[in-house]
Amino acid sequence: MARKPLTNPRKYASQDRSRATVDALVEATARILIREGFDKASTNRIAEVAGVSVGSLYQYFPSKEALVAALIDRHNQEVRQVVQGELAEAVNAPVEQAVRKLVAVAIKAHRIDPKLHYVLAEQIPRVGRLEKVETFNREYYALFKDYLESRRDEIRAVDLGLAAFVCVTSIEALTHTAVLHHKIVSDEAMNALIDEATRLIVGYLMN
Repeated sequence: MARKPLTNPRKYASQDRSRATVDALVEATARILIREGFDKASTNRIAEVAGVSVGSLYQYFPSKEALVAALIDRHNQEVRQVVQGELAEAVNAPVEQAVRKLVAVAIKAHRIDPKLHYVLAEQIPRVGRLEKVETFNREYYALFKDYLESRRDEIRAVDLGLAAFVCVTSIEALTHTAVLHHKIVSDEAMNALIDEATRLIVGYLMN
């Protein structure tokens, strides 16, 4: 049985110089994944692109999978910062405005370095960071369910847990596919997508 690769750092950088080394390694990992793919992202190649010795790499990371995991964590944190701040603005809005905000935020999140987002979406199950994505999704579902509960008198009779799942999953699937697979990136196209997705979700909740 193949041994599962180590994905946690050996140690965390605490000084400016060591943080700069770790940042360079993570950034080099991103560039290689986008340009050359996961299989070409050897530790030697990552160290070369980062401009550090492979020995320095191994001081912090036991494997290339650990570097990809660190990159996933960094990207997810960037997305979380964007999403959480803007979601907070939607919780007191009427249903149509809140849904429109949620769709717009989802698009914005997927447009954060979309080439990297696409690559990492493929690698998340491979390096064991799926549980962190699922945790964030559960938080998102719970937030939307709480919102629907606060608007219970404005929407049709429906199981709120199921409704939250249907709405959040639909928004995620639409925006993910639009940005990463169909390359819908112009402002005009994005605004049209927001209009149509909002109509879809609001119609589901109201009718």
